[in-house]
Amino acid sequence: MQQPASAFDCFDMHCHLDFAPDPRALADELALRGIGCFSMTMGPAAYERACAALDGCANVRVGLGVHPWEVPADDEGRLRELFDAFAPLAAKTRFIGEVGLDFSPRCFGAEDAQTRLFREIAGLCAREGGKVLSIHAVQSASAVLDILEETRCCSRNTCVFHWFSGTSDELKRASDLGCCFSFGPRGLGSRRGRAYAASLPLDQLLLETDAPDAPQPTLEPAPVTAEFVAGPLSFALTELCASRSEYSDTVTATVRNTSARLLSL
Repeated sequence: MQQPASAFDCFDMHCHLDFAPDPRALADELALRGIGCFSMTMGPAAYERACAALDGCANVRVGLGVHPWEVPADDEGRLRELFDAFAPLAAKTRFIGEVGLDFSPRCFGAEDAQTRLFREIAGLCAREGGKVLSIHAVQSASAVLDILEETRCCSRNTCVFHWFSGTSDELKRASDLGCCFSFGPRGLGSRRGRAYAASLPLDQLLLETDAPDAPQPTLEPAPVTAEFVAGPLSFALTELCASRSEYSDTVTATVRNTSARLLSL
């Protein structure tokens, strides 16, 4: 049976609408432009706030996240609190993000705690199934893949690597697992990113912006308009099409249809 056409022209598969001063106004403006969104959150409390702010936005799916930057290095009680808050919310949603591992210097010392928490999250998703996960994997792609394989998370869910920066061997390993990959302006702005996008099966490719930027506590919040998402998204689509030896219409339609299917939009 032919899939019904999506009401949206394109999709941002990894953004942070709740970073905007007025997430609802931003979502509504994006809807007018025909843009659907998979909006990440940094933790369970942020997820509940984002769900309330974006309630009724037909173009948005809010991801339940525990960002690796939020994982404490040496606070076992706080680590347990995070998962205990995450688990009951995960039982009520298909959309998980942003989760994963970050082994860069900014998270030095938290690698073990991150790994244990992500293993629990992946295991929970593997048991429940039917979820879409947007995964952060900075200097940690191999460790993320080990956990996805160990828990068999990919067998019953769709795992999406956000801004993949691993090696070509890790890219192939993730592709062979059936993972998808969301590419944005930063990823497609490099020769390696474009080569990665060109090498993957078309139906594993998605677009992202990672926008808007997180608010700075010491600065007055600046207005955030739809152009903060629409502009980078358009650029990423142009670069993605240019990186592949296929008709632009084919690339655009396939990426749109995959996104619409994953988000049930």
